[in-house]
Amino acid sequence: MQLKDIYIRDPYIFPYCGVYYMYGKERADAVCFCVYKSRDLKEWDKSLKVFVPPAGFWATEDYWAPEVHEYKGRFYMFASFKAPSRCRATQILVSDAPDGCFVPLTDHPVTPPEWECLDGTLYTDKNGRPHIVFCHEWTQIGNGTVCEMELSADLKTAVSTPRLLWSASDYSGVVDARNDTVSKVTDGPFLHRLKSGELIAIWSSFNKNGYAVLIARSDNGDVDGIWTVDSESLIDINGGHGMVFNTFSGKTMLVMHRPNENPYERAVLLELKEDNGRLSLQ
Repeated sequence: MQLKDIYIRDPYIFPYCGVYYMYGKERADAVCFCVYKSRDLKEWDKSLKVFVPPAGFWATEDYWAPEVHEYKGRFYMFASFKAPSRCRATQILVSDAPDGCFVPLTDHPVTPPEWECLDGTLYTDKNGRPHIVFCHEWTQIGNGTVCEMELSADLKTAVSTPRLLWSASDYSGVVDARNDTVSKVTDGPFLHRLKSGELIAIWSSFNKNGYAVLIARSDNGDVDGIWTVDSESLIDINGGHGMVFNTFSGKTMLVMHRPNENPYERAVLLELKEDNGRLSLQ
């Protein structure tokens, strides 16, 4: 298979031991997650299911944005879930292999139960402490935000209260997603360290051209710094929820979905270059 053959929204690519693992789901309404594997980012194996909800799992809908991180020798999937009677939340799953069977790490999500949250991602700070960075959703608060919490060493629970990093309105070009004044979106934060040592995050929202990929940056090189949002977007037209990874040959790549329209979403790979702390398309 090639990328043009694979439906995927919010793609996430995890390079590990010579293989690229791309996580997603086979169709928009699926209530499971799968992985596609490749050695060259061009030809991909057929999908392999890596998470099917066990009996009694709390979430019944909106299985979104799975991403996988290696942490202390195991592999942890952070993903968004929803149920009619519960807030959208990030649940952490765990496996012994990147293409293994993922199971819930706990019986509950890690994000605040009274908050509508999505797109949690793992970040380990300079002292080795794990954090979750996630969105407090605009559907609940109007002006969406990106927040972080420190996690316990076993990732099972938050050990700090949510800290605001930035809001959708901190982006000077933000527009409301629904032509009103209460739908400023924050989607898909993903933290990335530049070669310069600076810590940035890519994330998505809407500007006058549509769905865009944006950049925020910390003033101290770690998650506990003061975060500001660049006025210029990384992808200004026809962007999508994305993430950044390094290839085995040393290239820096952005993967995102395009277009932002169901059921036509496909993964798009774009090479990035870094110049004086700024990322741009190669």
